Amino acid sequence: MDMDESVNVLGEELVLCGDTPKTGFFRDGKCNTCEEDVGSHTVCIEANQQFLEFSRFKGNDLSTPVPEYGFEGLKPGDSWCLCAARWLEAYQSDMAPRVYLTKTHKRALEVVPFELLKKFAVDLN
Repeated sequence: MDMDESVNVLGEELVLCGDTPKTGFFRDGKCNTCEEDVGSHTVCIEANQQFLEFSRFKGNDLSTPVPEYGFEGLKPGDSWCLCAARWLEAYQSDMAPRVYLTKTHKRALEVVPFELLKKFAVDLN
């Protein structure tokens, strides 16, 4: 399993998304990806209540703890590497959470246009 180049959507080195709880396809805290990551866990989001409820409704409960996997459950304000297609689906339903561009892997751009991500950026000056 080869990791794709660790580069964000701005063309810079990918920054840590979150380690409480540990996030990312590799559970390394970064939104790194590879060919095996069919979901493309590449968009670093700032979770909010509206999005967490939307995600649970869509069958991906991110807020309930799963102790056997060491997962504490997400709370509003937590950072998480989300599948690019799920973010796009949330956007199309007016439920998209804010994103961190410096922490979002460039492969997210295969699914989500940069202009859309920019509109939801937490870390844009």
